[in-house]
Amino acid sequence: MELRHLHYFLVVAEHLHFGRAAEELRMSQPPLTVAVKKLEQELGVQLFDRTTRSVILTPAGRMYLDRIKPLLADLDKANQELTEAGLGLRGRLNVGFVSSASYATMPSALRRFRELRPNVELVLHPLTTDEQIERLLENNLDLGILRDPTRVPGVELQEIHAEPLVVALPAGHRLSANEQIATEDLADEDFVLFPFKYMSGFYSLVHSLFDGRTPPRIVERAIHQETILGLVAAGLGVSILPASVSRFQMPEVSFHPLVGEPKTRLYAGMGASNPAAQTFLQCLLEAELQAQN
Repeated sequence: MELRHLHYFLVVAEHLHFGRAAEELRMSQPPLTVAVKKLEQELGVQLFDRTTRSVILTPAGRMYLDRIKPLLADLDKANQELTEAGLGLRGRLNVGFVSSASYATMPSALRRFRELRPNVELVLHPLTTDEQIERLLENNLDLGILRDPTRVPGVELQEIHAEPLVVALPAGHRLSANEQIATEDLADEDFVLFPFKYMSGFYSLVHSLFDGRTPPRIVERAIHQETILGLVAAGLGVSILPASVSRFQMPEVSFHPLVGEPKTRLYAGMGASNPAAQTFLQCLLEAELQAQN
């Protein structure tokens, strides 16, 4: 049984006229008549009573119409949704992000994406940079927002945001009165930092600031910057973090620019192709551009 024969039957049943049905189908009448007869032979029942003056549905034809009409409508809807999914207008988009991205361009990008793609289910995954890279390589993420990632084959990176690094100090620290802080001033400090395993790029960036000098003495490690700030507030050490964390209004922590204003960067990382990911990337870039203006 051919699907097009079911469609032919449906159009003839709607018009009850082979000539008008053939016009709608943009075909000649004889092949349409042959196709309907073939369908009746395959089903073993007569679907239409035909005379030279009229065409009417038989009881079996009416029952068949009632059954297949919603099925064909569902099939048309499924085909349309499949086409939209292929264009990135429908479906699911899995986006990973480091926690610090939620204070940069991500909120504006999310709002814009929902305006542009209301039928795309956006699933957000708070993950560290290295966790995202692993999932991108495994095709378990469509797009990741990464902090200073290490480049790996199979993950396409595009910079979306740059910001200065700052030193986070506990209240009453000896350097709290300094407007800017040089890395050599931190030589004897205990540090709270991200683990290398989860944020290897950012970890390496911080260590590069001490190039040629004693590397930072890390006494505590935490995955989330909120936890790091809590440990700094408790006096367990100092930290170097993206400037966007200063939006946390914590009276127990002060933030100070580093001499030379070294930068940390956010990148969008994409693995396997998902058309909606390109739209989300464009929203990120537009949000960054608006933030700069």
